[in-house]
Amino acid sequence: MLDTATINTLAAKLDASEKSRVQVEHFSKRFPGMTIEDGYAISRAWVAMKIAEGRTVRGHKIGLTSRAMQISSQIDEPDYGTLLDDMFFEPGDIPTERFIAPRVEVELAFVLKKKLEGTQVTVDDVLDATDYVTPAIEIIDARIEQFDRHTKVMRKVFDTISDNAANAGIVLGGNKVAPRSVDLPWCGAILRQNGAVEETGLAAGVQGHPAVGVAWLAHKLAPWGECLQAGEVVLAGSFTRPVAAKVGDVFDADYGALGRFEFRFV
Repeated sequence: MLDTATINTLAAKLDASEKSRVQVEHFSKRFPGMTIEDGYAISRAWVAMKIAEGRTVRGHKIGLTSRAMQISSQIDEPDYGTLLDDMFFEPGDIPTERFIAPRVEVELAFVLKKKLEGTQVTVDDVLDATDYVTPAIEIIDARIEQFDRHTKVMRKVFDTISDNAANAGIVLGGNKVAPRSVDLPWCGAILRQNGAVEETGLAAGVQGHPAVGVAWLAHKLAPWGECLQAGEVVLAGSFTRPVAAKVGDVFDADYGALGRFEFRFV
C-alpha cells in the first residue's frame, strides 16, 4: 500500500482540484502498483480534510452497481464514497461553478431510521432500517480527469475510488415512500434534458434490487469499524448512464408514482 505521506499528498491534490476546478492526472499513472485499498485510503484522507474544514457527513453513495460498469472497470463489486452536507441541493437552480465536468445519474436514496452494522446485514434488514425511499439525482464529477490528457486512456477504478467514487452532489425530490409499500426493483424513471428523453431505466438495474447495495456497503464498512448511521442518506446506485450537463441545461426527472422534479444548471 501507499505510505501515509503519499496518501495525504494525493488527498490534498484532490482538495486543490475541487477548489481550483483544474483536474489532476491519473494517480494510477504515477503509482501503477496502487490498489483499491489505496484508493479508499486517499478518499478517506480527503474526507478527513473536508471535515476539518467544517463539513459534516450526511451519508454515502454506492457506484459501479451495474454489471456492465463493473466489467468495464475490471472489478467484480461496486465502489462507494461519502456524502457531505454541502453536496445536497434542492430541485431548482444548481450552481455550475461548483463542478468541473458534471454528469447526472438517476437513482433512489434510502434514508435510514436505524443503524446498519456488521457483515451479516441482509436486504430485509435494510428495509427494516429504512425510514423512507425517495427519488434522487446524483451529480458526479471528475477531480481526476476521466481520460488521460496525453494518451486518452480512461482512468482506472483506483482513480475513481480515490476521487470519492466520483461523487460531487445530490438532488433529492419527488415523494417519500415506505420501503415495503412499493416494489422497489420496478420503480422507474425518465430523465429529460432540455425536453428530450435522454435516459430511462428501472431500479432493478442496481444489482436486481436497490437495497442489495445498501447491505453490501454495511459489510464493506465493518472492517473499518464503521457503519451506516440512523439519519444518513444512502444513494443506492444509478440505473441509467451518466448524462453530461452544462450551464443552461434543464433536467426533468420523472419517477412516475414516486414524483417528478426539475433542476437546471446555472
